[in-house]
Amino acid sequence: MIIGLTGGIGSGKSTVARAFETLGAAWIDADDVAREVVATGEPALLAIKNRFGNQIVCQDGTLNRAALRDIVFKDPEQRQWLESVTHPKIRERILEHLKRLKLQGAPYVLLVSPLLFESGQSELVSRCIVVDVSQALQLSRTLMRDGVSESQVRAILAAQLTRDQRLAKADDVIDNSGDHASMTKQVARLDTSYRQLLNC
Repeated sequence: MIIGLTGGIGSGKSTVARAFETLGAAWIDADDVAREVVATGEPALLAIKNRFGNQIVCQDGTLNRAALRDIVFKDPEQRQWLESVTHPKIRERILEHLKRLKLQGAPYVLLVSPLLFESGQSELVSRCIVVDVSQALQLSRTLMRDGVSESQVRAILAAQLTRDQRLAKADDVIDNSGDHASMTKQVARLDTSYRQLLNC
């Protein structure tokens, strides 16, 4: 069984995924895959460089993610172009990783993705978990963690589904606004129910 795990920026998706991992689940992060497909030597990086020029490449030849983010979150057309280049490659690579993880014998596999619904990756999963926190908490956590400007965080939030839209699509919800113990209790409860589903 493949379970999607999503939530807005700063909601704590990776922390929740690691809690599932301690209980035996395997997981793959779509953000890591997105970095893979724009690594040095990948066709997507070449296409991005051809469109935006050297301003989006660091001195060592790697993608300057901050510079690219600055361009695409200011201009929806550029973001659409970027997604048309990267999303099919990300999906292809995700499928490869999921196939590999399934063979390793975990009871179920999590696909962790901030754009699970927006990118159509939800089609790959049997159930969807939404990690939920308030927008104020998303903003404060992201500013603390990523060292980006508030306007950039707000632009990223605007590009994602709203909190209500995400919750409406959820099969399961984890409220991650409390402490770590509260979150791990919710994870343990869901882990039990997924294992019961698998044994039906």
